[in-house]
Order: sequence, then C-alpha cells, then structure tokens
Amino acid sequence: MPDAPAMAAPALQAMDLTSLRAVLSELRPALLPSRFEKAQQPDPHSLHLGFRTMERRLWLELGWLAEAPRLMAIAAPPRLGSGSTLAQQLQHGLAGLALTELVQEGWERVVELRFATRPGDPIQRTLVLELMGRHSNLFLLDPERRVVAMARQVRQNQSRLRPIGTGDFYCAPPALSGSPPSLAESFAHWKGQLTLLPVNLKQALQGAYQGISPALALQLTGDSTLLKTPVGELSSEDWERLWSRWQQWLRCLEGEHFCFEQGQGTAYCCWIQEPARQPSSVGGDLPINGALAAYLQGSLATRQLQQRQQNLRHKLEQAIEREQRQQAQQQQLLDQVEGSAALQEQADALLCLPDPSREQITEAQKLYKKARKLRRSVAAISPRIEQHRQQIRQLEESLLFLDLDDGGSRPPGEQLDQLQQLEEDCEVLLRRQTLSRRERRSAETPQPLTLQTPGGLTVQVGRNHRQNDWISLQQGRKGDLWFHAQECPGSHVVLKSSAAQPDEQDLQSAADLAAFFSRARGNRRVAVVMAPCEALQRIAGAGPGTVRHRGGEVLWADPEQAKTLLNPAAPNLNWAVES
Repeated sequence: MPDAPAMAAPALQAMDLTSLRAVLSELRPALLPSRFEKAQQPDPHSLHLGFRTMERRLWLELGWLAEAPRLMAIAAPPRLGSGSTLAQQLQHGLAGLALTELVQEGWERVVELRFATRPGDPIQRTLVLELMGRHSNLFLLDPERRVVAMARQVRQNQSRLRPIGTGDFYCAPPALSGSPPSLAESFAHWKGQLTLLPVNLKQALQGAYQGISPALALQLTGDSTLLKTPVGELSSEDWERLWSRWQQWLRCLEGEHFCFEQGQGTAYCCWIQEPARQPSSVGGDLPINGALAAYLQGSLATRQLQQRQQNLRHKLEQAIEREQRQQAQQQQLLDQVEGSAALQEQADALLCLPDPSREQITEAQKLYKKARKLRRSVAAISPRIEQHRQQIRQLEESLLFLDLDDGGSRPPGEQLDQLQQLEEDCEVLLRRQTLSRRERRSAETPQPLTLQTPGGLTVQVGRNHRQNDWISLQQGRKGDLWFHAQECPGSHVVLKSSAAQPDEQDLQSAADLAAFFSRARGNRRVAVVMAPCEALQRIAGAGPGTVRHRGGEVLWADPEQAKTLLNPAAPNLNWAVES
C-alpha cells in the first residue's frame, strides 16, 4: 500500500485589527441601516445573518473559531431552515429590529452590532462579537446589557478573570497590554518604547504596542529575518525604514485607506504599504469583504477537507487491519483441513489392528468425526476468506480514492463533495451492506471526471465506489469499453465508444487514465484490462463498483502520459475537461 501523502494544513492568516477595520469601513455605508431578516448556523463555530437594505439583501458571516475568528460580508448561503438553538434565539431576539450601528472601539478586536426599532431609537439588542483567538465568542445582550444568548459559556474553571453565563451582565475583555499606537508620537519616544527590553523586533512590536499581529509585524518590516533580530542590533537605516512604514500604516488606519492585496510576505494585506503603489483592483462593491471571504472560506474548506480525509484514512486503515486479522484466522482454520487426511489414516490404523480394544475403537470414531468436521468446514471457510479478500480490496480502493486527484485543479468545495460521497460509500462498506435499488435511485447523480478525447469520444473516470458502479454498470452501453488496472485497486474508466469507432490513440488514452487512477500509478508501465461493458457483471453481495468480467484484452499503459492529458494547460492538448 502506498504511503499516505503529507497532510500539513496551510498556514492560515486570521483577521487582525487592521483587516477588521478595513471590513467595517466597507460595511458601514453598505449595511447601515438595514432590517434584520434571517439567522442560521451552518456549523458550531459560525453564524450567518441576513439583512435587507433599501437596495438589496446582504449576508454577514460571524465566526468564533479559534484559528479563524471573522466578520465579513459573504454571498447568499444555502438555506438551512430553523437550525440550531443559537440561531433560533437570535431569530426571536432580533425579529423586527434594524441594524443601526457597527461599533469597534480602540485597538481591541471586539465589534458590537447594535439593533433598534428604527434609526435614532434606543438600542434594544446588541450582538457582541469578540475576535480574540481561542477566547473568541459571541453574545446577544438585552437593553440592560445582560447576556440573553451566547455562542459558548465561559465558566469559572475556564476564565478566572471573566466568567460569563446567560443572565450575567456583559463585561468587556481585560485591557490590552502595551500602548496604543498614535501618529502624534515622536520617533525618539517610539524607538525608546521598542528598545526598552533586550528582545527581538517581533517581540518588541507586539509587546510595546496594541493591535500588532504577527502578519502586520511582517508587513511593517518586509523581512522575516529582521523580525528575529534583537532590537539592539538594528541599524539606523532599519529604524528609519520601519518608522516610515509605521507612519504609513497609521495614516491608512486614520484615513481608512484600505485595499486588499495578496502576497507581500503574507497571505494578504489590507493597507497600502507603499504610498506610490496603487492597490490591486478587486471587482465588486465590497472588494475587501469579498476577497477576505474567498480567502478564509477557501482556507477553512481546505483544512476541513484534510481533517476529514485524515479521519477517514484512519478509519479505513483500522478496518483493513481488522479484516486482515480475521482473514488470517480463517486461513489458519482452512490450513487445518489439510490434516484431516492424517486423522483419517490414524483412525484407519486403529481399526486395522488385529484385535482393537473398545478404547481404540472409540478413539478411531472420534478421529473420523473430527476429520469429517474439518472437511465440511471447507464449504463455510472458503467463502468467508473470499469475502474478507473482497472487503480488503474495496477498503484499499477507498484509501486509493483519498490519494488520487486530477492534477489538483479542483476547488476545495468540489473535493468536499467527492469526499462526502466516498464517506457515504465507506459507511455502507464498513457495515457490510449493499445499497438497495431504491437507495441507488434516490441517491444524487454521481459526477465522475469526464474528458473528451482528440477524436471526440467521451471518457468517464470514477473517483469513488459509487461513480465506478454508475459509469460501468448503470451508464455503460453496448459498444462502450471498460478499462481497469490489472489485479490492482483503482478507478473504473469507461470509453464511450458506442458513439463512434475508437482509434488506437483513444484506446491508449483510456488505458493511460486507468493506470494513472490506480495504485500502480508510480510504475512506468502498467497492465490494464480492457473489456466490453456488456461483459461486466455485478458480484452478488459485494459493495458498489465491484464487478467481474468475461474475456478482455490486456493493454500496456503509461501513467505519466495521463498527467499530460489531465492538464488542460499542457501544450498540443485538445482535451476539454468537464467535471
């Protein structure tokens, strides 16, 4: 079995004070005032709020996940119905109210969404979002600022400084350490604050001043090596350059001159680092919100994908070990059958004695009985061993599907959909059940990888058990050709040759794809079986995508050639990818 690929999650840049202020500067003119309409909770660590302005409907995502606390406008999410208790509490508490204020004070990442009956009226409800890493939380307050609902309880054993529960008066987080940055501060005082302790520059920036995130510290210096340098070893040129960027950052905050740029040493930046450089253009009337939503949602989807892949891989590996252990036990029982002949001979020898005693006759009868029992067990043990063998093969194919890709071009959302289907297939497989005809009909239509050959023929590649079953047994027509790596777990590949006569290049391309989407993809040459789809037959009692075939022909394939076919940007390529 091939080694599992590395599962390191990409570094996630969370929203800091600068990006939060950039988001709010866009939201205030677009969202205030607006009527609250809908609250729904898609997962345990985020909330979607729908608002109606005079021109349109806007959705906000509020998240308190430790790695990615966030507040931003998003595209309209899927409707989730009544949802969680928290969503129901907000739906009831904010019904009929309007969002009139978006408040963020000082240098703390705490935002208050204030609601009233209409603009100018007293505040009836306040939604407080604290974006503070692992201490992030969400509170709904009444007019007296008592907690009506909250994302998670903060008990005494979790926080000695600020335990908060439903019914308590809300109190602000503990004051930040360090001084608030200011444009009025002189260069000498600023440098003195940073050189007060003999630490490196990153520690000095984050310890001396409020609102300095690791990403902002890197954006201010532009050099990760400089951040690790002790403040006492910085040259005068380093201090002057840092002071200039510090002043530019503060001017951007004061004047709300924000933008969204990727790169520049960090995943993204929301302030203009160089006055002479124009910010990159991003489409839409809320460009910073849209770009941040795309980055954070994409990063979180990737992390979720990798975590679910890892969990499924662990479950499959445990199931394979269990099946192999049970198969070995059954094989040991089967090996004992070979000793039945020896038992028969021992019994014969006892009865062939000139004058066997009663005890010898009894012993011979016991040996005959044991030998007969062993011979009868063959009929029961052999199917069990075969069943374990098929189960192991399908579990290994499931592991293979986790590692296979089509060049890494699929977005995380599509990969999550594919993983969801594989998880459902594996759940059925681990329960040793088969899908009934009604379940197969009610399931969503599989979406296999579909390619067009240079000759205009369609090739379908299954990327999970259900897709293998669908393209081979349900969609396979007379004249279509089925390809699979010989004696090796892998995807089914079907060339739709019922539409037209394939040429040698079409056959070779389909065989290369079957070799690439198999466990033998690391070999230079792979034997691939080609058989007509009408020669395929479902194996009774086996999981989806398990087939046997009559006849067939063996082709030699090159997995490396399939990589060229799967890359739409490859030169001299005329394949249209549909997925």
